[in-house]
Amino acid sequence: MASLTGAQVIARSLRGLGITVIFGIVGIPIVEIAEEAINLGIKFIGFRNEQAAGYAASVYGYLTGRPGVCLVVGGPGVLHAVPGIGNSNVNAFPFLLLAGSAETHLIAKGAFQELDAITFLTPHTKLSLRPASLDAIHDAIQNAYRTAWYGRPGPSFVDFPADIIQGTLTSANGLLQLSPLASAPTPSADETSLFKVAQLLKAARSPLIVIGKGAAYARASDCISSFVSQTQIPFLPTPMGKGVLPDSHPLNAASARSTALKEADVVLLFGARLNWILHFGLPPNSNPHTKFIQIDPDPSTLASKAADLALAVYGDLVNVIPQLQSHLSTWSHTPGTSPYLSHIQSAKDRNLAAAAKKASTTSLPLSHLAALSAIERALHTLSPPEDGNIVYVSEGANTMDISRSIFPVSYPRLRLDAGTHATMGVGMGYAIAAYIAYNGLGSQPGEAQVGPSGLQGGKKKIVCLEGDSAFGFSAMEVETMARYGMDVLIFVINNGGAYHGDADDREQWEELQQSTLSPHATSPSEAKEGANSGLRSTSLSFGTSYQNLATMVGGLGIEAGTVEEIEEATRRGWECGKVCVVNVLVGNGEGGKLEFGWQASARKTGGDGEEERREKGKGGRGAKL
Repeated sequence: MASLTGAQVIARSLRGLGITVIFGIVGIPIVEIAEEAINLGIKFIGFRNEQAAGYAASVYGYLTGRPGVCLVVGGPGVLHAVPGIGNSNVNAFPFLLLAGSAETHLIAKGAFQELDAITFLTPHTKLSLRPASLDAIHDAIQNAYRTAWYGRPGPSFVDFPADIIQGTLTSANGLLQLSPLASAPTPSADETSLFKVAQLLKAARSPLIVIGKGAAYARASDCISSFVSQTQIPFLPTPMGKGVLPDSHPLNAASARSTALKEADVVLLFGARLNWILHFGLPPNSNPHTKFIQIDPDPSTLASKAADLALAVYGDLVNVIPQLQSHLSTWSHTPGTSPYLSHIQSAKDRNLAAAAKKASTTSLPLSHLAALSAIERALHTLSPPEDGNIVYVSEGANTMDISRSIFPVSYPRLRLDAGTHATMGVGMGYAIAAYIAYNGLGSQPGEAQVGPSGLQGGKKKIVCLEGDSAFGFSAMEVETMARYGMDVLIFVINNGGAYHGDADDREQWEELQQSTLSPHATSPSEAKEGANSGLRSTSLSFGTSYQNLATMVGGLGIEAGTVEEIEEATRRGWECGKVCVVNVLVGNGEGGKLEFGWQASARKTGGDGEEERREKGKGGRGAKL
């Protein structure tokens, strides 16, 4: 075998592992790695910011079940990619970050973009390493890739000094050829523990199953469907657990979330954690006597909890759920004298009716709920949820919170949002990753499969539901979509602010702006509590023409402010065949409380205070990022 450069060895290692796409931004010295990867048939997706590239690679790992790969320059490139590391870590997404760095002999001499990335990232990754020589590259990449994937998924990092990338391996004859790794092991559970779980369930009067995104990642839909069908236990999906079972399932308690949690006496956690999303499993949102049972393949996750677990079961869902089902034999939950199921159904009926009434209010400017409902009606005319043709990406606390309730999905991994860290800015990177995962790029097919075959040619439509502030974090990635021919449909819900805006007309906003800019503005010593001294910290520009981001790169941009305009824009955006940004003008939402809907407590004893607020659309007035 002829001699190989370090860049060629790295590219061959990646191809040998079965990697077909790399996300990132090139620069000296990693551009050589990217070019060699392209020469071997690996797609390189060049982003406009490493932050979005890191988010894309991390969620690509979630969607495909194998680590996503991101390539960045050293120093500032690594720093910009840290959000991807954090996103991978907190959400348990498998992610491999690769970076270049200064030449070895220049370390500690103020070299170009010098950063001790290994020391910096070791506390935040499962493994961070730097190969000492060119013949150690294969092992370094394989070890990092395996570590990111096996066990609890998470981030790994490999640092390549410039002299390793640009060096030459004079004799490559002894170089091992890597091949794709076998799937990560899936442990089964201890039968004694499962016997105890079965006994708790059989004695429960109000059992509940919580389905998290871990169940979607584990590909546990079939076994959970069988389990729920047999046991007849109601279930509550977390935001990214939606679709593991269809939202239309009669036992879905999502529209009565507060009632389901508050009245449950035994809760099974399938791929979910007792964190802020579930109010830590603590009162007043949960019954103080509730017995929580968590099933997880990661012992550290079982050890980290806010509420006491009645049982912690170590094992993978795809193995443990059939085991548990065997222990239950033919047992199924019957309401008997417990009013639990009837309470859930009553809350669902009440909340859905209230939401429908609220959504029917179409006075201008539209509320978030009315605007999103118009989008939902138009999309479902084009592609019903049961077809599984749409992947939703949603961010912005208000937009994300309301859209979660009104955009049903029928299959797993078709809804992506801000996740466990409530991270704003993931939307555009997630959309690009979802497009490639499901649709592939050029002649290369997508690696992720879920639900039916999709649209003509097997494609799925990627639909982004973006708060205007959240969109701003990564809006330039619209150009990335256009460059790679991705017909992503983006709705920017524009209320002119983070959380909420300042005005519903331009004249009022400009007066506030002038008050802010005026040299005669009220000084802090003169200001009175509640006095209007100009634009608030949550304010963005009024009526920003976000649609122009699409037109400037050859896509389609549309502004819409009425129900009719939104429905027509949705149809045009769906059919245009290129990236489309629909700028949806809504009311500013002034006066709402600044919070995420998920953080709100149930405000009525035994009722659905949180649900009623969200389902009626009032959540849109207080949580817009």
